[in-house]
Amino acid sequence: MCQHQPPCPPAGAPDHQAARVVASHPEQGWSLLCNGVVAFDDTGVLLPNGRGIPPHQPAHPKVTGLLPRQPRPVTACAAAAAR
Repeated sequence: MCQHQPPCPPAGAPDHQAARVVASHPEQGWSLLCNGVVAFDDTGVLLPNGRGIPPHQPAHPKVTGLLPRQPRPVTACAAAAAR
């Protein structure tokens, strides 16, 4: 039973991952939440009843780095305009 104020959402609620972390194991990639849900770093979830929810992909993936731009070839038209 959750003693937090406001109380953590139950495991069956759509926002079950908003519960507070009671045990964290980042070296293994998972955390135990107050409502008994095991949340994995890849966004997968294991509910207390044993049912698993597969990882979901973010709607807008985060860009972690930019590729270097390749120089554009100079065309005859571009060379003439530069004169």
